[in-house]
Amino acid sequence: MELQNQLIHLNQSFANKDDAIRYCGRQLVNAGHVQEAYIEAMIQRNEDLSVYMGNFIAIPHGTDTAKKEVLSSGITIVQVPGGVNFGTEEDPQIATILFGIAGLGDDHLEMIQKISIFCADVDNVVKLADAQSAEEIRKLLESVA
Repeated sequence: MELQNQLIHLNQSFANKDDAIRYCGRQLVNAGHVQEAYIEAMIQRNEDLSVYMGNFIAIPHGTDTAKKEVLSSGITIVQVPGGVNFGTEEDPQIATILFGIAGLGDDHLEMIQKISIFCADVDNVVKLADAQSAEEIRKLLESVA
């Protein structure tokens, strides 16, 4: 999967997880990967089952029924240095890297698998969180693509 520099966003901050998920969705819409309705399907997916994956990452993506909204496979990577809480006040689940994804067919499963393998090593997540450019993030992730 080719990563596009214009879909990599550094130093973002969000008031809450819904704002963070909508931001990811908006990037996918703007890049022509998904229809507008996919954004709310991303919110619904997180309500059905948290998109927080541990190790400071979240992978917002749409519900199965939203597959019809996907025009092409795509991924946006959003760095959130201050973190955004995908949990509760009592049980915070802080994500500093968001991978907003949309996949045609089974592409999303492969994308989640590759991201999960890469991010299973928390040192890799730290490298993404510390990256100073979109190019640096792209190079880190292309090593596993």
